[in-house]
Amino acid sequence: MEKQRIFMEICYDGTAYSGWQIQPNAPTVQGTIESALTKLNGNKPVGIVGCGRTDTGVHAKQYFFHVELPDVSLAELQYKLNKMLPRDIKIIDAFYNEQHARFDAKKRTYRYFIAKEKSPFNDRFCWVYERPLSIEAMNLACKSLVGHQDFASFAKGDTDVKTTLCEIFNAHWEETLEGYMFEVSANRFLRNMVRAMVGTLMEVGMGNITPESLPVILAKKSRQEAALSVPAEGLFLWEILY
Repeated sequence: MEKQRIFMEICYDGTAYSGWQIQPNAPTVQGTIESALTKLNGNKPVGIVGCGRTDTGVHAKQYFFHVELPDVSLAELQYKLNKMLPRDIKIIDAFYNEQHARFDAKKRTYRYFIAKEKSPFNDRFCWVYERPLSIEAMNLACKSLVGHQDFASFAKGDTDVKTTLCEIFNAHWEETLEGYMFEVSANRFLRNMVRAMVGTLMEVGMGNITPESLPVILAKKSRQEAALSVPAEGLFLWEILY
């Protein structure tokens, strides 16, 4: 029977997983979904292709993957998968689409959440930082991140990529009564890039470095020039546009 490409939109709490990408001897979001699909396919292995990779402990409010399956009832497939998957992964929608989940994605948006004080109700989804930060200084520094440039200073050194060039469409901070939120959109992201950017921008917000330091850090193209990465729990893959 001829297979058709099915897109699925999902969301997940990444706390219990070693990231999206399947790997041996570690729970991953991809591995969990593939296992459920394989069971639904009569135990014949089913592989899926995601729109990108999220690291250990990182969450996704919106994520897409595609899978090749024989003609099926999409509503029934979605229902059965949601019954089989753990509570921290949800299938939001399923639809036929000939696009490639990874290569046809044009814009990816991440958000990082910081809480101003400890709370038992949000510690899984934000990082607690109780000292004040200068929103004005951090947003001034963000202007240096926008554009098509080399982000090697914000990428892990062992990242297996052909280029460290990315195009940042926008980057900004917002402050609320409860905390801070950083949002950044780009055509692609490097491994650990957003968390390294947040850590560096927070150094600006604390007054340890100036906003004018960002172009210098970028120009050095060395991870040692940027600040330490912030913890994973505050990071969400927020939106994917095709």
